[in-house]
Amino acid sequence: MQQADLTILVIDENVIRASIIEEGLREAGPRHVTVIHDIYGVARLIETQKPDVIIIDIESPNRDMMEHLFQLTRTVSRPIAMFVDRSDTASIQAAVEAGVSAYVVDGLKKERVKSILDMAVSRFNAFSRLQRELTEARTALEERKVVERAKGILMKMKGLSEDEAFGLLRQSAMNEKKKMAEIAQSVVTAAGLLM
Repeated sequence: MQQADLTILVIDENVIRASIIEEGLREAGPRHVTVIHDIYGVARLIETQKPDVIIIDIESPNRDMMEHLFQLTRTVSRPIAMFVDRSDTASIQAAVEAGVSAYVVDGLKKERVKSILDMAVSRFNAFSRLQRELTEARTALEERKVVERAKGILMKMKGLSEDEAFGLLRQSAMNEKKKMAEIAQSVVTAAGLLM
């Protein structure tokens, strides 16, 4: 995500505070910035405009407003920076769980907007990378389990050694131009039907 080419959606009910953010973004470099002043109905706008980053500024957040925003932020996979004037531990925890990348309490100054934006994007990218790596590791583990089960089935049904069963799976995968886990899943499924 090139930070100079970002499309940014600013959600701020306060026009003066929104202008501080907008000015800070403008001074930080060329960006396409859209400012809206009503948080309700913002989901449709996000869906149509597809902003790269969302900045939310809530001067005095109430419970309903925060819940609405957190429901929204859980569904969008984008960096989100949130400015609030006051907060408590429960709000901070809820914001983090909702996917907010940067949560700034009592820190709305135009000079800080760029660094906070950069932090939100960097933190979002790092978290996304960790999520990808976790998903890949879980997938690899599941594939390994299936291969182990298939090897066990082949060893039992065909009287093969572990190495021979593995070789048969590998050779079948190469012959059929498929992943070994796919072949292993076929063996497990077929064995389930036969037993």
